Amino acid sequence: MAFEVRAIHGRTVACEFTDMPSLVGDVRMQPLWQTQIAGYPMRRGKVRDIYDLGDRLVIIATDRISAFDWILPTAIPDKGRVLTGLTLFWLEHLQVANHLLGTDPREMGPAFAEQAEVLQGRSMMVRKTDVVPIECVARGYLAGSGWKEYRNARTVCGIPLPPGLLQGQRLPEAIFTPATKEESGHDVNISFDEMAERVGFPLAELLRDRTLDLYTRAAAYAETKGIIIADTKFEWGKAPMGEVLLIDEVLTPDSSRFWPRDQYQVGQSPPSFDKQFVRDWLEATPWDKNSPPPELPEAIVRQTRAKYIEAYERLTGRTFAWT
Repeated sequence: MAFEVRAIHGRTVACEFTDMPSLVGDVRMQPLWQTQIAGYPMRRGKVRDIYDLGDRLVIIATDRISAFDWILPTAIPDKGRVLTGLTLFWLEHLQVANHLLGTDPREMGPAFAEQAEVLQGRSMMVRKTDVVPIECVARGYLAGSGWKEYRNARTVCGIPLPPGLLQGQRLPEAIFTPATKEESGHDVNISFDEMAERVGFPLAELLRDRTLDLYTRAAAYAETKGIIIADTKFEWGKAPMGEVLLIDEVLTPDSSRFWPRDQYQVGQSPPSFDKQFVRDWLEATPWDKNSPPPELPEAIVRQTRAKYIEAYERLTGRTFAWT
């Protein structure tokens, strides 16, 4: 069946979606590409379908996956459930003020209840907030774009760092590197001072301190489970009475860089539990990143799903319910 998806960056991916041949008979392996809930305004992000219920939202994490600002034409079965399950785990573990109201589709209204089986495990009803237009990023290790910048300028997002650091090395202390939330193209790294100019110094200081606190506590916990959280990003919103709440996904493989502790070596790019695995596969193809991306092979789909589920089970200590 044909479909069209408009990404939040304004780019449209249109292609034909077909079930992967050897997965057709396995109901558990059928991905959820998108949802259709009648009666509510809805917008689609790269991964989430968001329904407006007035003073509340219902956020449904689909199995879409994006890379290099494109939604890929192949979904990863149960990816949305992993993202939602990990978010719920971290909200409980970190005990931070957040927007969550409930997770049972049967309590979100009749239209959602009718599709409860499909929506179970991937849906959150949340308070509506005014989203702070800044990505709040915490980095504890030298990786990704931070490593590229450091090699050229000995800085990460403009923050000076000691000389002689290696790829993947732990930073002397975690750093806060905010970025703008762009409607088109990549988010743009900005300084703390510029963030303060945009949202005000008191809020910028509060979000910096909360971001670094959450990252530090989460990273320490993850280490006990054999996972390094190299970096992560948080999003925040202001409730009508002014309370600042943690919103959206929290410390998932989509919003964080997860490395297995037992395979970590300074000076190398470690294997990951996040979608870097998919990015690496795409980098090895002839795809030019300017035209619609290729389908993911079944082996990559299965391995990516397995990595997401392993991250969930390691961090939560629970068996993934949809294995």
